[in-house]
Amino acid sequence: MSANYYAPTGGHPPQEQLLTDRAIFTDAYAVIPKGTMRDIVTSFLPFWDKTRLWVISRPLSGFAETFSQYIMEVSPGGGSDQPETDEGAQGVLFVVEGTATLKVNSAEHTLVEGGYAYLPAGTPWTLHNTSDEMLRFHWVRKAYEAVPGLDHPEVIIANENDIAPTVMPETDGKWATTRFVDPTDLRHDMHVTIVTFEPGAVIPFLETHVMEHGLYVLEGKAVYRLNNDWVEVEAGDYMWLRAFCPQACYAGGPGKFRYLLYKDVNRHMNLRLSGAK
Repeated sequence: MSANYYAPTGGHPPQEQLLTDRAIFTDAYAVIPKGTMRDIVTSFLPFWDKTRLWVISRPLSGFAETFSQYIMEVSPGGGSDQPETDEGAQGVLFVVEGTATLKVNSAEHTLVEGGYAYLPAGTPWTLHNTSDEMLRFHWVRKAYEAVPGLDHPEVIIANENDIAPTVMPETDGKWATTRFVDPTDLRHDMHVTIVTFEPGAVIPFLETHVMEHGLYVLEGKAVYRLNNDWVEVEAGDYMWLRAFCPQACYAGGPGKFRYLLYKDVNRHMNLRLSGAK
């Protein structure tokens, strides 16, 4: 499956542009439109050369609770020999533009557009842009919740173009999910997948569930139901959905509507609120 992934490029709007946009931040959900991802809101990280990023989720009271998500932009010759400074953090990388040279446990991998890497907590890795073009990729991070008696997951290197999507039942192939991890593998406590809707396809009920979500629209446009609101979204937009936030969507076309989806899975609920004794 060939894909046209949207990636932000920054820049700055002219003074003549209207301030009105679709940005929304509520206790139940947030919408961060692609137009907000400008030069002025980029961040930088220790030990990363020729690199900037947009932070689109972070653990925060009233916002994401289980994960962070970055859109990384690495210029030619840039990268890091010490990318992850938290030994307890696992990560998923997904390339939307350019080519990444990823070295994991001394094995070198080339990730092109559609490339995916799962990096278990404590795994040594490096990443560089050895090409002449800009590299842009998503980096999802979560503190790994180990379970006694369960081994830690292994490294996974894949590309979505090599994986057959799993079609949702009774949808005639109009709604499908590309899975990089076996959903029955309980060693994993987070999944990052790609969801695809054909034009006119819908989520035909208000999903209300325990999983927290981060959704980055890779391609297309749709109307998304978030709590009590219908919100238009398009390629480059990002949505955060709190656990149990009612959600559904209608893919209006004319092309496919596709998004990169994060969710936390396969663990008991923490019965002690943060800070409680």
